[in-house]
Amino acid sequence: MESFSDKARAFGLAFALHAGFVLALLIGLWWTHQARPVVMPGPVIEATLVGPTAAPKPRSGTRQAAQPKPEPKPQPKAEPKPEPEPQPRPEPKPEPAKETPTEVQRQDLVEREKVAALAREQAEQAKREEEARVRQQQVLLEQEEKQKKLREEQQKQLAEIRKQREAAEKKLNLEKERLAQIEDRNKQAAAREASAAETEHQAERAQTGAGGADNDLAARYAAAIQAAVTQNWNRPESASAGLRCSLNITQIPGGDVLSATVGSPCNADAATRLSIEQAVMKAAPLPYQGYEKVFQRSIKFNFKYDGQD
Repeated sequence: MESFSDKARAFGLAFALHAGFVLALLIGLWWTHQARPVVMPGPVIEATLVGPTAAPKPRSGTRQAAQPKPEPKPQPKAEPKPEPEPQPRPEPKPEPAKETPTEVQRQDLVEREKVAALAREQAEQAKREEEARVRQQQVLLEQEEKQKKLREEQQKQLAEIRKQREAAEKKLNLEKERLAQIEDRNKQAAAREASAAETEHQAERAQTGAGGADNDLAARYAAAIQAAVTQNWNRPESASAGLRCSLNITQIPGGDVLSATVGSPCNADAATRLSIEQAVMKAAPLPYQGYEKVFQRSIKFNFKYDGQD
Protein backbone atom coordinates (compact mmCIF):
# COMPACT_ATOMS: atom_id res chain seq x y z
CA MET A 1 0.00 0.00 0.00
CA GLU A 2 1.44 3.40 -1.07
CA SER A 3 1.89 6.04 1.59
CA PHE A 4 0.80 9.66 1.30
CA SER A 5 4.39 10.85 0.76
CA ASP A 6 4.85 8.50 -2.22
CA LYS A 7 1.66 9.78 -3.83
CA ALA A 8 2.68 13.40 -3.25
CA ARG A 9 6.09 12.72 -4.85
CA ALA A 10 4.43 11.20 -7.94
CA PHE A 11 2.10 14.19 -8.25
CA GLY A 12 5.07 16.61 -8.10
CA LEU A 13 6.97 14.74 -10.81
CA ALA A 14 3.92 14.77 -13.12
CA PHE A 15 3.42 18.50 -12.55
CA ALA A 16 7.08 19.27 -13.28
CA LEU A 17 6.89 17.23 -16.52
CA HIS A 18 3.85 19.14 -17.80
CA ALA A 19 5.40 22.47 -16.85
CA GLY A 20 8.53 21.54 -18.85
CA PHE A 21 6.40 20.74 -21.92
CA VAL A 22 4.63 24.16 -21.74
CA LEU A 23 7.93 26.04 -21.29
CA ALA A 24 9.51 24.30 -24.31
CA LEU A 25 6.49 25.24 -26.46
CA LEU A 26 6.76 28.91 -25.49
CA ILE A 27 10.51 29.02 -26.26
CA GLY A 28 9.91 27.49 -29.69
CA LEU A 29 7.32 30.12 -30.59
CA TRP A 30 9.55 32.95 -29.48
CA TRP A 31 12.53 31.61 -31.40
CA THR A 32 10.73 31.39 -34.73
CA HIS A 33 9.31 34.97 -34.53
CA GLN A 34 11.65 37.66 -36.28
CA ALA A 35 11.30 41.46 -36.35
CA ARG A 36 10.28 42.85 -39.78
CA PRO A 37 12.05 46.08 -41.02
CA VAL A 38 9.78 49.10 -41.52
CA VAL A 39 10.11 50.53 -45.08
CA MET A 40 8.65 54.05 -45.74
CA PRO A 41 8.41 55.49 -49.35
CA GLY A 42 9.76 59.04 -50.34
CA PRO A 43 13.03 61.00 -50.08
CA VAL A 44 15.25 61.04 -47.09
CA ILE A 45 14.60 64.00 -44.82
CA GLU A 46 17.53 65.57 -43.03
CA ALA A 47 16.94 67.42 -39.80
CA THR A 48 19.05 69.31 -37.36
CA LEU A 49 18.54 68.76 -33.72
CA VAL A 50 18.14 71.92 -31.69
CA GLY A 51 18.79 72.14 -28.11
CA PRO A 52 21.19 70.57 -25.79
CA THR A 53 20.77 67.44 -27.63
CA ALA A 54 21.98 68.98 -30.98
CA ALA A 55 25.33 68.10 -32.38
CA PRO A 56 28.20 70.61 -31.70
CA LYS A 57 28.84 73.30 -34.38
CA PRO A 58 31.97 73.04 -36.46
CA ARG A 59 34.90 75.30 -35.65
CA SER A 60 35.68 78.47 -37.67
CA GLY A 61 37.93 77.90 -40.68
CA THR A 62 36.98 74.40 -40.93
CA ARG A 63 34.01 74.33 -43.08
CA GLN A 64 32.95 71.18 -44.26
CA ALA A 65 30.84 70.67 -47.24
CA ALA A 66 27.62 69.02 -46.62
CA GLN A 67 27.62 65.84 -48.45
CA PRO A 68 24.31 64.50 -49.35
CA LYS A 69 23.60 61.14 -47.96
CA PRO A 70 22.92 58.49 -50.46
CA GLU A 71 19.40 57.45 -50.64
CA PRO A 72 18.88 53.98 -49.52
CA LYS A 73 18.10 51.60 -52.25
CA PRO A 74 14.68 50.23 -52.01
CA GLN A 75 14.90 46.79 -50.66
CA PRO A 76 12.58 44.17 -51.81
CA LYS A 77 9.89 43.40 -49.45
CA ALA A 78 10.60 40.33 -47.47
CA GLU A 79 8.01 37.78 -47.90
CA PRO A 80 6.53 36.90 -44.57
CA LYS A 81 7.64 33.58 -43.42
CA PRO A 82 4.85 31.22 -42.78
CA GLU A 83 4.18 30.96 -39.17
CA PRO A 84 4.87 27.57 -37.86
CA GLU A 85 1.84 25.57 -37.21
CA PRO A 86 1.20 25.32 -33.53
CA GLN A 87 2.30 21.99 -32.29
CA PRO A 88 -0.39 20.06 -30.56
CA ARG A 89 0.05 20.21 -26.92
CA PRO A 90 0.61 16.83 -25.37
CA GLU A 91 -2.37 15.73 -23.46
CA PRO A 92 -1.58 15.72 -19.83
CA LYS A 93 -1.28 12.32 -18.44
CA PRO A 94 -3.97 11.48 -16.01
CA GLU A 95 -2.66 12.02 -12.59
CA PRO A 96 -3.01 9.14 -10.22
CA ALA A 97 -5.99 9.53 -8.06
CA LYS A 98 -4.95 10.92 -4.78
CA GLU A 99 -6.31 9.33 -1.71
CA THR A 100 -8.56 11.61 0.08
CA PRO A 101 -7.95 12.08 3.75
CA THR A 102 -11.20 10.24 4.34
CA GLU A 103 -9.92 7.08 2.61
CA VAL A 104 -6.60 7.31 4.44
CA GLN A 105 -8.42 7.65 7.67
CA ARG A 106 -10.63 4.74 6.74
CA GLN A 107 -7.63 2.52 5.99
CA ASP A 108 -5.98 3.68 9.19
CA LEU A 109 -9.18 2.87 11.03
CA VAL A 110 -9.25 -0.60 9.43
CA GLU A 111 -5.65 -1.18 10.55
CA ARG A 112 -6.44 -0.01 14.06
CA GLU A 113 -9.47 -2.30 14.15
CA LYS A 114 -7.33 -5.24 13.03
CA VAL A 115 -4.79 -4.46 15.74
CA ALA A 116 -7.56 -4.09 18.32
CA ALA A 117 -9.17 -7.38 17.18
CA LEU A 118 -5.81 -9.16 17.44
CA ALA A 119 -5.26 -7.69 20.90
CA ARG A 120 -8.75 -8.83 21.99
CA GLU A 121 -8.11 -12.32 20.62
CA GLN A 122 -4.79 -12.53 22.46
CA ALA A 123 -6.46 -11.30 25.66
CA GLU A 124 -9.23 -13.90 25.29
CA GLN A 125 -6.64 -16.61 24.63
CA ALA A 126 -4.71 -15.56 27.73
CA LYS A 127 -7.95 -15.54 29.71
CA ARG A 128 -8.84 -19.05 28.51
CA GLU A 129 -5.36 -20.31 29.39
CA GLU A 130 -5.61 -18.74 32.84
CA GLU A 131 -9.03 -20.32 33.40
CA ALA A 132 -7.68 -23.71 32.29
CA ARG A 133 -4.73 -23.35 34.67
CA VAL A 134 -7.05 -22.43 37.54
CA ARG A 135 -9.30 -25.42 36.76
CA GLN A 136 -6.29 -27.74 36.68
CA GLN A 137 -5.08 -26.42 40.03
CA GLN A 138 -8.59 -26.90 41.43
CA VAL A 139 -8.64 -30.50 40.20
CA LEU A 140 -5.23 -31.14 41.77
CA LEU A 141 -6.37 -29.64 45.06
CA GLU A 142 -9.51 -31.78 45.01
CA GLN A 143 -7.45 -34.91 44.31
CA GLU A 144 -5.06 -34.07 47.15
CA GLU A 145 -8.02 -33.49 49.47
CA LYS A 146 -9.56 -36.84 48.48
CA GLN A 147 -6.26 -38.64 49.03
CA LYS A 148 -5.89 -36.93 52.41
CA LYS A 149 -9.39 -38.00 53.44
CA LEU A 150 -8.71 -41.54 52.19
CA ARG A 151 -5.50 -41.74 54.23
CA GLU A 152 -7.32 -40.46 57.30
CA GLU A 153 -10.09 -43.02 56.77
CA GLN A 154 -7.56 -45.81 56.38
CA GLN A 155 -5.78 -44.72 59.54
CA LYS A 156 -9.09 -44.72 61.40
CA GLN A 157 -9.88 -48.20 60.11
CA LEU A 158 -6.42 -49.47 61.09
CA ALA A 159 -6.83 -47.95 64.55
CA GLU A 160 -10.25 -49.60 64.88
CA ILE A 161 -8.87 -52.96 63.75
CA ARG A 162 -5.96 -52.62 66.16
CA LYS A 163 -8.37 -51.77 68.96
CA GLN A 164 -10.58 -54.76 68.14
CA ARG A 165 -7.56 -57.03 67.98
CA GLU A 166 -6.34 -55.84 71.35
CA ALA A 167 -9.81 -56.37 72.80
CA ALA A 168 -9.96 -59.87 71.31
CA GLU A 169 -6.52 -60.72 72.65
CA LYS A 170 -7.51 -59.42 76.05
CA LYS A 171 -10.72 -61.45 75.97
CA LEU A 172 -8.79 -64.54 74.87
CA ASN A 173 -6.30 -64.12 77.68
CA LEU A 174 -9.12 -63.75 80.18
CA GLU A 175 -10.76 -66.87 78.76
CA LYS A 176 -7.52 -68.76 79.01
CA GLU A 177 -7.10 -67.66 82.61
CA ARG A 178 -10.67 -68.71 83.36
CA LEU A 179 -10.14 -72.11 81.75
CA ALA A 180 -6.89 -72.55 83.67
CA GLN A 181 -8.68 -71.71 86.88
CA ILE A 182 -11.45 -74.21 86.05
CA GLU A 183 -8.86 -76.87 85.28
CA ASP A 184 -7.07 -76.16 88.56
CA ARG A 185 -10.33 -76.43 90.44
CA ASN A 186 -11.21 -79.67 88.70
CA LYS A 187 -7.78 -81.06 89.41
CA GLN A 188 -8.00 -80.12 93.03
CA ALA A 189 -11.51 -81.60 93.24
CA ALA A 190 -10.34 -84.84 91.63
CA ALA A 191 -7.41 -85.01 94.01
CA ARG A 192 -9.69 -84.44 96.95
CA GLU A 193 -12.12 -87.11 95.72
CA ALA A 194 -9.29 -89.56 95.22
CA SER A 195 -7.86 -88.79 98.60
CA ALA A 196 -11.28 -89.13 100.21
CA ALA A 197 -11.85 -92.44 98.43
CA GLU A 198 -8.46 -93.68 99.54
CA THR A 199 -9.13 -92.63 103.11
CA GLU A 200 -12.48 -94.34 103.02
CA HIS A 201 -10.92 -97.46 101.55
CA GLN A 202 -8.23 -97.50 104.22
CA ALA A 203 -10.89 -97.15 106.88
CA GLU A 204 -12.78 -100.06 105.40
CA ARG A 205 -9.63 -102.14 105.30
CA ALA A 206 -8.90 -101.29 108.88
CA GLN A 207 -12.33 -102.43 109.88
CA THR A 208 -12.15 -105.68 107.87
CA GLY A 209 -8.53 -106.36 108.63
CA ALA A 210 -7.51 -106.53 104.93
CA GLY A 211 -3.90 -105.51 104.25
CA GLY A 212 -1.48 -105.06 101.33
CA ALA A 213 -2.34 -104.08 97.83
CA ASP A 214 -5.62 -105.15 96.41
CA ASN A 215 -7.38 -104.86 93.11
CA ASP A 216 -9.71 -102.12 94.26
CA LEU A 217 -6.80 -99.78 95.17
CA ALA A 218 -5.09 -100.46 91.85
CA ALA A 219 -8.31 -99.82 90.01
CA ARG A 220 -8.85 -96.54 91.86
CA TYR A 221 -5.23 -95.59 91.17
CA ALA A 222 -5.69 -96.18 87.46
CA ALA A 223 -8.94 -94.22 87.52
CA ALA A 224 -7.21 -91.32 89.30
CA ILE A 225 -4.45 -91.23 86.69
CA GLN A 226 -7.06 -91.39 83.91
CA ALA A 227 -8.97 -88.50 85.46
CA ALA A 228 -5.84 -86.37 85.92
CA VAL A 229 -4.67 -86.95 82.34
CA THR A 230 -8.15 -86.36 80.89
CA GLN A 231 -8.53 -83.06 82.77
CA ASN A 232 -5.23 -81.79 81.33
CA TRP A 233 -5.93 -83.09 77.80
CA ASN A 234 -6.42 -80.42 75.16
CA ARG A 235 -8.56 -82.45 72.78
CA PRO A 236 -7.84 -81.73 69.10
CA GLU A 237 -10.62 -81.53 66.54
CA SER A 238 -9.44 -84.75 64.88
CA ALA A 239 -10.11 -86.76 68.03
CA SER A 240 -13.35 -88.73 67.76
CA ALA A 241 -15.43 -90.77 70.19
CA GLY A 242 -14.33 -94.36 70.80
CA LEU A 243 -10.68 -93.40 71.17
CA ARG A 244 -8.51 -96.13 72.72
CA CYS A 245 -4.76 -95.83 73.17
CA SER A 246 -2.22 -97.75 75.26
CA LEU A 247 -0.17 -95.30 77.37
CA ASN A 248 3.24 -96.07 78.88
CA ILE A 249 4.32 -93.76 81.74
CA THR A 250 7.61 -93.66 83.61
CA GLN A 251 7.49 -91.85 86.96
CA ILE A 252 9.25 -91.51 90.29
CA PRO A 253 7.88 -91.59 93.80
CA GLY A 254 5.82 -88.52 94.40
CA GLY A 255 4.19 -88.67 90.95
CA ASP A 256 6.71 -86.69 88.87
CA VAL A 257 6.67 -87.99 85.28
CA LEU A 258 9.90 -88.78 83.48
CA SER A 259 8.36 -89.84 80.17
CA ALA A 260 5.02 -90.58 78.54
CA THR A 261 4.66 -92.55 75.29
CA VAL A 262 1.58 -93.67 73.40
CA GLY A 263 2.00 -97.23 72.26
CA SER A 264 -0.16 -99.69 70.44
CA PRO A 265 -2.87 -100.46 70.03
CA CYS A 266 -4.02 -96.89 69.36
CA ASN A 267 -6.68 -95.70 66.89
CA ALA A 268 -5.67 -92.02 67.06
CA ASP A 269 -3.73 -89.92 64.57
CA ALA A 270 -0.34 -88.37 65.24
CA ALA A 271 -1.78 -85.06 66.51
CA THR A 272 -4.07 -86.85 68.99
CA ARG A 273 -1.22 -89.06 70.22
CA LEU A 274 0.96 -86.05 70.82
CA SER A 275 -1.86 -84.28 72.70
CA ILE A 276 -2.25 -87.33 75.02
CA GLU A 277 1.47 -87.37 75.81
CA GLN A 278 1.38 -83.61 76.52
CA ALA A 279 -1.63 -84.15 78.82
CA VAL A 280 0.35 -86.62 80.93
CA MET A 281 3.24 -84.16 81.30
CA LYS A 282 0.83 -81.37 82.26
CA ALA A 283 -0.92 -83.58 84.81
CA ALA A 284 2.35 -84.22 86.70
CA PRO A 285 2.73 -84.84 89.49
CA LEU A 286 0.33 -87.77 89.11
CA PRO A 287 -1.74 -88.98 92.05
CA TYR A 288 0.63 -90.58 94.58
CA GLN A 289 -0.49 -89.95 98.14
CA GLY A 290 -2.64 -92.87 99.29
CA TYR A 291 -1.50 -95.03 96.41
CA GLU A 292 1.96 -95.84 97.72
CA LYS A 293 1.14 -99.54 98.02
CA VAL A 294 0.20 -99.86 94.33
CA PHE A 295 2.78 -97.32 93.01
CA GLN A 296 4.95 -98.50 90.15
CA ARG A 297 7.74 -96.68 88.30
CA SER A 298 6.52 -97.92 84.95
CA ILE A 299 2.81 -98.19 84.51
CA LYS A 300 0.71 -99.00 81.51
CA PHE A 301 -2.98 -98.27 81.19
CA ASN A 302 -5.49 -97.61 78.46
CA PHE A 303 -6.45 -93.99 77.67
CA LYS A 304 -10.00 -93.78 76.40
CA TYR A 305 -12.38 -91.13 75.12
CA ASP A 306 -16.09 -91.86 74.53
CA GLY A 307 -17.15 -88.48 73.27
CA GLN A 308 -18.04 -86.94 76.64
CA ASP A 309 -16.38 -83.67 77.65
